[in-house]
Amino acid sequence: MTLDPPVVARVSRHFNASAERVFDAWLDPKTAGRWLLATATGQMVRVEIDARVGGRFTIVDRRDGEDVEHCGEYLEIDRPRRLVFTFPSRNIPGRRARVCVEIVARDSGCELTLTHEGLRPEYAARTEAGWNQILERLATDLDQSTG
Repeated sequence: MTLDPPVVARVSRHFNASAERVFDAWLDPKTAGRWLLATATGQMVRVEIDARVGGRFTIVDRRDGEDVEHCGEYLEIDRPRRLVFTFPSRNIPGRRARVCVEIVARDSGCELTLTHEGLRPEYAARTEAGWNQILERLATDLDQSTG
């Protein structure tokens, strides 16, 4: 049996916040713990971020009594334009996907494009929907916080 080649999921979103605020929200443990990989019914248990190239992150969200751990490594950090990291791939065991976050400053805020590479085709739509929800939580968090 052969697997279909990996595909890419891509989402974009406008933020009213500056490119710097949006970028920093990805790397600050306190801020990221409020929105990154958090779920509406889950409880954030642990957020560890070593924000440097070669550094790692661990985010643990408790969902229905089970701890779900997300770990990855930062491959590129170019504040406030580009962040690239590995991401666990549950749909391709033993493989880490690659996520690239690109941010472009605009007159009113910024535009973020997230590309998640290395997915099996049947997971692309669900992955895009998940990242859209995550970016919606980021927008809400930025709107509610001062900064």
